[in-house]
Amino acid sequence: MRAWQVERRKRTRHLIELGGLVVKAGLVELTNDNRAIIYGALLWIAAKLQSHEGEHARDLWAAKGRHAFDAEQHEEKKGPRT
Repeated sequence: MRAWQVERRKRTRHLIELGGLVVKAGLVELTNDNRAIIYGALLWIAAKLQSHEGEHARDLWAAKGRHAFDAEQHEEKKGPRT
């Protein structure tokens, strides 16, 4: 496989994973799949990260994301409920 094909596949996988986070966060359902709302929210996040509060927001959101990933992993280890 050519190098450009490998890079394209990597990029595609990365974009799919990012889209998965949008779904996992519930944004598709919460916005009724309204792309303008989702894009606006992402723009708001980018502006917040570029502001004087950016470092605080980054730390807060990273902790919240890690907590959610850990909780999800814990649930997966417990197995299906019967």
